[in-house]
Amino acid sequence: MGLQDWFGLDGKRALVTGASRGLGREMALALAEAGADIIITGRTQETLDQTAADIRAIGRQAWTVKADMAVPEECETACERILAELGPIDILINNVGNRDLNVPIEEESLQDWRSLMDLNLTSCFLATKLVGAAMLKRGQGGRIINIASISALIANRGMGGRHYETGKAAVLHFTRCAAADWAPHGITVNAICPGLFMTDANRHWNEIRPEVIETFVRQVPMGRPGNPPEIGPLAVYLASPAATYVTGAAYVIDGGYTLW
Repeated sequence: MGLQDWFGLDGKRALVTGASRGLGREMALALAEAGADIIITGRTQETLDQTAADIRAIGRQAWTVKADMAVPEECETACERILAELGPIDILINNVGNRDLNVPIEEESLQDWRSLMDLNLTSCFLATKLVGAAMLKRGQGGRIINIASISALIANRGMGGRHYETGKAAVLHFTRCAAADWAPHGITVNAICPGLFMTDANRHWNEIRPEVIETFVRQVPMGRPGNPPEIGPLAVYLASPAATYVTGAAYVIDGGYTLW
């Protein structure tokens, strides 16, 4: 194969959760540019439609499924519907997740803990379980990419709500376990661990807690946050034939933040 063949995704169909905005949107667009047709989920139809239109403008097919993947029942229903109506799925990117709440451990309620673990961990488990099972049954391998975080590796300075670090650390180890289980079947399972990218969510954090963002950026050796489109090529690599022999890996993309 030529180099372009190694990184091409022609004829593949990808499901990217939480892809109407932010990093999910950028990864969906990057996969489309590499040749894949894309299914995206999200909570807001307007932003789903805009991202789908941008995918179609690239020349690829796009479908939208409105669902809150943080609600286990909705996540399960959405995945089952996608598999029944829009499958088969060759590539799954579990992108759903957010901090959402910044409170000290001693003040966080059990209800908040559970709902945020569903957002950051259970959504990943359910989509991996259901789409992965379909990949196993189909017998043609597949690619699963879980979006963890550098928060899976560190405790963030000045932040409360340690549900996020805990959930993302669990995503990382779940990735390794699924990779070990499914490697004999040609299904690779890898994780991407982003640092600070200036998505809408982090721009919101910058408005309400600017000192947190400023402190973080000062600790980045490159001296800046990431631009959301910079994550797309890494997702394409992990989804492509170029990463056939890569599984159970965690790719940190953080401008060097975790070097110190």
